Amino acid sequence: MNNTMDHNMTHSNYVPTWKSILKVDLSTRNLVKIAMLSAVAFVLMLLQIPLAALFPPFLQLDVSDVPALLGAFALGPVAGVLIELIKNLLHILIRGTITGGIGELSNFLVGSFLIIPASIIYTRHKNKKNAIWGLIVGTLSMTIAACFSNYYVVLPLYSKFMPLEEIIASSPLSIVKDMKSFILFATIPFNLLKGIIVSLTTMLVYKGVSPILHK
Repeated sequence: MNNTMDHNMTHSNYVPTWKSILKVDLSTRNLVKIAMLSAVAFVLMLLQIPLAALFPPFLQLDVSDVPALLGAFALGPVAGVLIELIKNLLHILIRGTITGGIGELSNFLVGSFLIIPASIIYTRHKNKKNAIWGLIVGTLSMTIAACFSNYYVVLPLYSKFMPLEEIIASSPLSIVKDMKSFILFATIPFNLLKGIIVSLTTMLVYKGVSPILHK
């Protein structure tokens, strides 16, 4: 079948209901898949790439959202959110946290805002076009969520560990002077870049792993 990502898609006009989309099958087989994808996501979360020339040192690029997207595309959005949650819990339990869990909370919230819309749009009609549109909408949703969560929750909480002035000054860009410019020139471009890289990676690997996830 042309332009398909899911090995068992058909050309039928059947559109899943919201109830079926949000339903999660927690069979033993699917729980094993969720656990394995969570473990892979945790490992990928450790492989962070600093982009010190453009962003503050605590904004490092990783592709740990890819396994959650793979799980969400194959098993539904609830499974994807569970993978995001378990990944961050593993990070706290195994690696520890220097931010009181704030960094992991931010990662979970922002990642969920990528995964939920992307997987819902894809699941409504499983084809390549919907996958692309889902990932675009998910990236934009993630970026908007990051703006609001950083402005109202994450940065204020971070400021309890590091003065807000130091957080803002950590940006290598001289144009960043306050929280609003930090959001505009650090949060937005970073999340757009991350969303694009995660989306492209997902598109590249999903077709290959889809048969395994659907066994």
